[in-house]
Amino acid sequence: MEFGLFVQGYVPAARAKVDPGAEHKALIEETEYVIQADKSGFKYAWASEHHFLEEYSHLSANDVYLGYLAHATDRIHLGSGIFNPLAPVNHPVKVAEKVAMLDHLSEGRFEFGSGRGAGSHEILGFMPGITDMNHTKELWEETIAEFPKMWLQDEYVGFQGKHWSLPPRKILPKPYGKSHPAMWYAAGSPSSYAMAGKKGLGVLGFSVQKVSDMEWVVESYKTAVKEAEPVGDFVNDNVMVTSTAICAETHAKAVEIAVGGGLNYLQSLLFRYHDTFPRPQGIPEWPELLPEYTEEIIELLIAEELMICGDPDEVLAQCKRWEQAGADQLSFGLPIGVSRQDTLNSIKLIGEHVIPKIDTDPVHRTSRFRDAA
Repeated sequence: MEFGLFVQGYVPAARAKVDPGAEHKALIEETEYVIQADKSGFKYAWASEHHFLEEYSHLSANDVYLGYLAHATDRIHLGSGIFNPLAPVNHPVKVAEKVAMLDHLSEGRFEFGSGRGAGSHEILGFMPGITDMNHTKELWEETIAEFPKMWLQDEYVGFQGKHWSLPPRKILPKPYGKSHPAMWYAAGSPSSYAMAGKKGLGVLGFSVQKVSDMEWVVESYKTAVKEAEPVGDFVNDNVMVTSTAICAETHAKAVEIAVGGGLNYLQSLLFRYHDTFPRPQGIPEWPELLPEYTEEIIELLIAEELMICGDPDEVLAQCKRWEQAGADQLSFGLPIGVSRQDTLNSIKLIGEHVIPKIDTDPVHRTSRFRDAA
């Protein structure tokens, strides 16, 4: 199993209220976290693309952000989590150009994650008159298989679809090296895993809440991917899942950090905006919030495998549970409510004590799929 970091520009109102520079600091601190993750042996860093989601995510221009990180890092793979390729949001050709450009700037370290978006407030803002998020499915389905053609055909043959079209054109630049970057799909519901597997796409599993949820959805993916008809040049047989992670020198310190991290507010915002995600029992409707997390609640979340938290040995054991459940990659969300120093310390401790005992590909090969294409 490999390890990643997930950043999104979280700027809670409580922080912005006391610090006029909170938005800037959040974005700059998250670049620091990726740079430290690169030094600490993490293989992936995923940057979100969100629009209009006050507090929850101010990282809208993630192509710009990832371009900076391509220069600021050496080994870590940089992924779009996601680039939204729906024509009303981002023209597909411009998405293809961004992917290829980032592939060059990172010298083959870029990973292309796409998806349909998980919230009506965000995505339907680009689609006046549309009220049903199911409409986005046909836009994504129409588009996803065109990207490899844009990258690999000397002159793209062009496209005439229901939602966008293009005459024959040379799409430039072409990707770096052989083939094209690995392609991933952001799965917001369990049924999406099998669909992604059939298309040969890796899965960005943002909807998995705990280990027991993982086992059956990864089985559905692995079954489907065996019979994949890949839309790209190769099958990217990969399942990434996300979890909150806090690692400290002692269990007590890790729990103390978690209690002060405002995790209840972040989780409440998640379901405020991501209204296509299955809503677990007990999650209230916004603006009602989950109760503030106490030590007892944090201990319960750890016991229920809903978060990773503890000293390095405990975090190692918790990560191994995800590996046993079939995850190919475990990517950590590090909430801004946790201080900069505590967050950097978590990354360093995980890099020193956890990753070397689980990740069997320390050289971070970039070509394991592309060379086989």
